[in-house]
Amino acid sequence: MTLKALQATSTSRNGVGTFIRQCKRLDFHYCDWAGSSRGMNLFLQHNLPRFAASYPSIEIHVSPRPHRHPVIRGHFINGTQHSICVRNLEKGQVLLKAEILRDMSGEKARRVKGGRVVGSLNEGTRGVWSPFHGAKAPSFEG
Repeated sequence: MTLKALQATSTSRNGVGTFIRQCKRLDFHYCDWAGSSRGMNLFLQHNLPRFAASYPSIEIHVSPRPHRHPVIRGHFINGTQHSICVRNLEKGQVLLKAEILRDMSGEKARRVKGGRVVGSLNEGTRGVWSPFHGAKAPSFEG
């Protein structure tokens, strides 16, 4: 009796196993003259080339905005934009703000109601657990 091996092929599932970064573009606006842009200018000269090379999926735009405070604006795939003002920050702090926008989902921050981590419209089939359910509590009498 001979055994035949089954040929297993994987079925593709849309988006499973891949990570799609939600931030699609970062705009860096700065001023050459103002002192509040000093950290941003240092970031653009020293850190931005390495930052842009390590995240090729994010489009980087750098544009001057004379006589205004420096701003980093993130554009997300769901169509929203978030801006962070980086006036008077050092170049390391500007990098942290750029990483915050890079890792954002683009959704509005919203409060989780009721303190529950998982929300559902339907309660569980077993109901809500309580320490008063089940067997009798053990007695501590000797």
